[in-house]
Amino acid sequence: MTETLLHQRFPALKASLPRLHLGSGPTPVRELTHLPTAAGPVWLKDEGAYGDGGWGGNKVRKLEWLLADAVRRDRRTVITVGGLGTNWGLATARYGREHGLDTVLALVDQPVDDHVRAQLDRLRDSGARLYFTRTKIRTVAAAPLLLARYRRACVIPPGGSNAVGALGYVEMALELAEQIRAGALPRPGSIVVPVGSGGTAAGLCLGLELAGLADVTVTAIVVNDTLHLDQHTIHRLARRTATLLTARGADLPALQLSPQRLTVTRAWLGTGYGHPTPAALTALAVAKEHENLALEPVYTGKAMAAVLDLTADDKPGTETPVLFLNTNGPR
Repeated sequence: MTETLLHQRFPALKASLPRLHLGSGPTPVRELTHLPTAAGPVWLKDEGAYGDGGWGGNKVRKLEWLLADAVRRDRRTVITVGGLGTNWGLATARYGREHGLDTVLALVDQPVDDHVRAQLDRLRDSGARLYFTRTKIRTVAAAPLLLARYRRACVIPPGGSNAVGALGYVEMALELAEQIRAGALPRPGSIVVPVGSGGTAAGLCLGLELAGLADVTVTAIVVNDTLHLDQHTIHRLARRTATLLTARGADLPALQLSPQRLTVTRAWLGTGYGHPTPAALTALAVAKEHENLALEPVYTGKAMAAVLDLTADDKPGTETPVLFLNTNGPR
């Protein structure tokens, strides 16, 4: 699929909201039939398969719109922020380089383990300019200096979570609706997704409504304590994304964007961002052993722990399916 479903539905957006083709959809779906503690049906949409280049996952869907916007604005550099083991920063650097954009990364401390050490090696090899700002306060303080040094830069928030980046998951929701109509998976009752900066969940909330799936709830598993992430914040971003679409020429239907369709919980966060939890480590092992599904401890392990807990008490055979969104996509 090369033309976006958003562009098909709203042709005026082709010129006003361009998109770079960085991945091919639809991403695969399958039922996870061997999860030992999940009594109810659990399905997987494997976003880790998205991305035709140096990294995969949910970051790539956002970058398709964000990098296209930077190119449209004739920018030469992207400045963004992430933790020491940032998947977002690595994906930005690798895909940006493919399209003539330099990447500047301000890196904030997180617990260092083997995964983070390996990721730092990848970041150094990516060609990105790395600034170890260490804390949120020091990162904010460094921003004027970075903007002065890189004058033709495009600043993108952590995780690509702004109105443009959220379009990636508006698009994914439209893709999911097509898969449901084609019989690839049943209509889920809820979608469980890890939330590190909010853009994926916000795009889903808007996209599900546009796709005719407004009754499907989004369960957002917060994994980041360094940003303010709650129901209001995520819905506000969804509304800003709708406003952007309208401003760029999309004739949107009347939208409800009901807060009741979004649950935001910190119950599986643990100590904080990047700190593994026993439940997440168990979920990693269960997913790998029983479903051959590779997750990681910072985002998707905590979201899978939530799936296992939330479905453990379901009565078999009578439940609406839960859809787990795997956002992890290493190469």
